[in-house]
Amino acid sequence: MRDRPNGTTISQLDSTSRRILERAELEGIELIRFLYADHGGVIRGKAAARSRLAERLSTGIGHTVAMMAMNMLDQLQDVEHMGPVGEVRIVPDPTTFIPLPHAPGAAAMLSDLRRPDGTPWGACARTFLKDAVAELATEGYTLVAAFEPEFTLGRRVPDPGGGPDKLIPIDDSLCYAATGFDTAHDYTIKLIHALETQGLRVEHYHPELGPGQQELSVRHAPALRAADNHVIYRETVRGIAMRMQMWATLAPKPLADQAGNGAHLHLSLWDDSRNLFADDGEIRAGFIGGLLAHLPALTALTCGSVNSFRRLAPRTWAGAYTVYGPDNREAAVRVCSPLGDSGEPNLELKPSDSSANPYLSLGAVIHAGLDGIRRKLDPGAAVDVDPDTRPGQYHRLPSSLDEALDALESDEVLMEALGPLRRSAYLAVKRSEAAAFAAHDLSYELFHHMRVF
Repeated sequence: MRDRPNGTTISQLDSTSRRILERAELEGIELIRFLYADHGGVIRGKAAARSRLAERLSTGIGHTVAMMAMNMLDQLQDVEHMGPVGEVRIVPDPTTFIPLPHAPGAAAMLSDLRRPDGTPWGACARTFLKDAVAELATEGYTLVAAFEPEFTLGRRVPDPGGGPDKLIPIDDSLCYAATGFDTAHDYTIKLIHALETQGLRVEHYHPELGPGQQELSVRHAPALRAADNHVIYRETVRGIAMRMQMWATLAPKPLADQAGNGAHLHLSLWDDSRNLFADDGEIRAGFIGGLLAHLPALTALTCGSVNSFRRLAPRTWAGAYTVYGPDNREAAVRVCSPLGDSGEPNLELKPSDSSANPYLSLGAVIHAGLDGIRRKLDPGAAVDVDPDTRPGQYHRLPSSLDEALDALESDEVLMEALGPLRRSAYLAVKRSEAAAFAAHDLSYELFHHMRVF
């Protein structure tokens, strides 16, 4: 390989970056997408041409600061320090380089948003999770996590009445029904192959409750990798569908009268090689206590859209009450029993979906759990019934995005963790989305969430 004429030579790059350049040439990669997640939960980015990749691996690609004040409707919000003046760089993490099976000739890397001098920028979501992981490490802990996403597979068709496009599911099969396996088989096999090719280990798959609804889970990983994996998952689910002339959406409630799509967050806390959730001790209790104490505020980050709160309802197995319980699928925090003798217990946070920015979501969960451990918060008694059958006994989670944002603004721990720039931008973006959708009808909401997520 020859040196590039852009000032960066191959010899100046580290071994990981050199391998990326070699792969790009050998595999015919022409465009490399530098991807990040914004405050609206949208996956955005820019792409570097292969001819400039050697330089862009170190410098990143220039980007306006204003994009982190853009909501999911591409409406720019008035946020201080996020206007027309100012520049950041989309700087890729070379360890995340993957060719995209659904986009031949393209590859992607997950990226940080950095200042022009290379220092972290206060509105970068991926940096927020990195900092949370580092804070956890000061106590000697590491977090292992996995998102467990659901999505709806179908076709996007024009509305005969001239309204927004509609999603028509590929089938009307029953939950876990064998006919559902057959209907989605060709798509599912392509999806599994693509995910495995990108380093995501597929664990389980089944047709879910709603028409066209699918659930496919991937193997857990350290926290940052788990969030990166979820971005890759979202992009792959949609990309494979598009190449097969279908449409896939991970929106929380793309069909108002059908089951919603969650992305339950599975968590375990480790000390060296020991799973600290393996016994019902002080650390596990404190972590659960922290989740429950901050859960009303957390939902503003883990259920990050107006559409999320159509899903987050009682008696839908979405976890709409601030309770925990062993294998209780109506509890917000489920204590999962291990699978087999070699299985490891974990916690499942059910109020979580794919409209959330996974870096903000998982980072906030870490801060909440760590606060519970440090303050030794008591989670109270485990709940072994559907909490909705005990009116007035248990606290209901927020029923709207605005209500969740109010809780977030009142949560000193999470607001402090987010920092001034990130929290002001996030609140402005999400308040604007709540107002925008309140001004339109249901079909408008369903269409835009189906289109974006």
